[in-house]
Order: sequence, then C-alpha cells, then structure tokens
Amino acid sequence: MLHTLAIANYRSLRELVVPLGQLNVITGANGCGKSNLYRAFRLLSETALGGAVASIAREGGLPSVLWAGPESFAKSVRRGEHPVQGGPRRERVHLRMGFAGDDLSYAVDFGLPSPPFGSFGLDPEIKRECIWHGAVLRKANAVVERHGAIVSTRGERGRWDVIAQHVPAYDSLLTHVADPRIAPEVLLLRESIRSWRFYDHFRADTDAPARQIQVGTRTPALSHDGRDVAAALQTLREIGDGARLDEAVEDAFPGARIEVTVKDGRFGIEFRQHGLLRPLSQAELSDGTLRYLLWIAALLTPRPPELMVLNEPETSLHPDLMPALARLIENASERSQILVVSHSTRLIAALEPCKQSEPIRLYKDLGETHIEGQGRLDAPPWHWPER
Repeated sequence: MLHTLAIANYRSLRELVVPLGQLNVITGANGCGKSNLYRAFRLLSETALGGAVASIAREGGLPSVLWAGPESFAKSVRRGEHPVQGGPRRERVHLRMGFAGDDLSYAVDFGLPSPPFGSFGLDPEIKRECIWHGAVLRKANAVVERHGAIVSTRGERGRWDVIAQHVPAYDSLLTHVADPRIAPEVLLLRESIRSWRFYDHFRADTDAPARQIQVGTRTPALSHDGRDVAAALQTLREIGDGARLDEAVEDAFPGARIEVTVKDGRFGIEFRQHGLLRPLSQAELSDGTLRYLLWIAALLTPRPPELMVLNEPETSLHPDLMPALARLIENASERSQILVVSHSTRLIAALEPCKQSEPIRLYKDLGETHIEGQGRLDAPPWHWPER
C-alpha cells in the first residue's frame, strides 16, 4: 500500500504531500486542483510504461505543466499587503513526483535539457531517480539511484556499483534496468506500478466502445475505455464472484438482472428489468445504467490490482445510485487500495461512514493547492533526492 504521494511544481501543485490510506476520497470545490492531482498521479504511473515524457508533451510540454506562480510567497503577500510578484529564479527548473510505500518508495525529477539544446530544447529530461526502502529517503536506505544517464545500485557492504551508463534522458530507469540479479527492487517496483488501474470518465455516447458488440476473450481486468465490458462481466461470472455481481445489479436496479450473450464469439449485454417484455441491449441502455455496469465490471474485478484510481465515478449517475456505488467502492477497498476523486456530495457522504475512508479536502490559495487542515508539521515526512 502507498502511504504518501508527493508532487512538486505540477500546475497548481507547487508542493503537495498527500497522506494515503486504504480508501481515499479527494474532494474540494471546482478549480481547487483535484484534476491536477489525478493527472499528476497518472503521469507518475507512466514512468513505468516509458510514456511519461510523451504524456508531458501531450499536455503542452514541460513549460505548460509547471507551476506558474513565484518560487515562494512572502508573508506580506499571503496577508494581502503586497501583490504577487516574480523575481530571479534561484532554483533549477524541475517537476518532481514520488510516493512512499510499505516497502519500496520512488521519486523522479524532470527538468529541461542542458545546452546545446538542438531541436528538442523543450523536451523534458529525467535528471534524477531514486528507489529506497521505507517512508523517508536517507543515504542509508537508498538502493537504486540515477544521476543523469548513470544508474547505480547499492551492492555488498554498502558500496555503489554502476549498472547502466547510457540510459536515455527521455526514459525512466524502470524501463531500462530489469535484471533481477542486479537490481530486483527495480523489477518489483516496475511491476507494482504497472498493475495500477486508472478509470476516468467512461464514455456512454452512441458511438462509445462499451455500446458495441465486441469479440470477447477472458477479461479479468476491464480496459480503461470499457470496450470489453461484456467479456469482463462474463469473466467475473465464471471465475469471480457471480453472486456479488447479481447483488450489485439488484442493489442499484431492484428487480433487474443482466445476461451476457455470445454469438460467433461476439459478446453483448442484455439488461432485463421487471415490467419490460424484452431485454435491452447495451446500445439501448441509458448513459447512467451503462456507466454503472461499467463500474460493476471495474470494481468487482476477479484480479484486483494493488491500486485503483477513480476520477469522478459519479458522472451521469442519478444521485439515488450514490449509496450503491459507495458500497461497490467500499467492497473493492477490501482487496485494493482505492483513490476516488469526486465532487459529488452524495457520494462523499455515502463513503464517509466506511471504516477505511480517508477524506482529503483540497482548497486553493494564491493559485496553489493545499490540503484542508494540513499545517507544515502535519504533512507526512518527505525528502526529495538532490540533483
């Protein structure tokens, strides 16, 4: 389980250290930084897939995602006595992200390339990476370090051995160092991050992949866009908890049940409801009904991941469905660590009684995102690797 998520200089997240529990509910007013936190977390996961630099480029490049305010605020500015003003930069340009887990922890530092820049002068480079044991980085508990293109691992008697010398600046060490004999921590951490699942705004429009009949294969994990929802539900019924699937449908739609049809290897959904003479296909379902079936497939997965992140799962759902959705999420949190980003008061209220629920309310001050009630001494301890 992750205990701490740290982000620095990503949009409104100038310096945010978030404590995490088993079930985390991120909330706050519009524009407070909830989406930035979700996107930063997803960007962090891209390091293990080799796509972090490309993801930053899709957001407009490093200059577009960096914190746009001053490096620090004077007390008089916070009191409103003076306007916000910039000054000469004292720190290097960097975008830093990391997390602390039960065993292994990780941090990565992105920066601008060193001159001469060439044609890719704004292409972000990975300047520093570090893997360590425990919650807080110290010299004694670091096990793998990257400085520029050189990766070293702590060997016998605490000696550092170079294991890679030419790692491209646009790639993480997680994608280049995978020898379990030399650096088993890299392999374990990479596979752990790759197991994370992110679900963000399932489409339910007429042309949505989830409305189309698809060729089905065994699907223990629903795809991010839900295109294989029928196969995922059938997999859940055959190798997962089929009774819980039926209970989840009944909980949200009393008297209803679903069946998965298979014809020539193509899977479809039939939704049977009391009072109707025929079942409804997935193409006929309302947006809310289809999205709820997608959440059932995602949250009752027979192969639960270590971490699941849900971004605004309440989208298109009727407020009366929030208690049933909350019960689905609570059930999933018994098998996976869950992070929910939401602004639905009904869903948040339904999740509050959960024993493992950790509410995290964000707010913004002078353009910077903070955690409500978190003072300087309340944040989890965290140290960034030095360049």
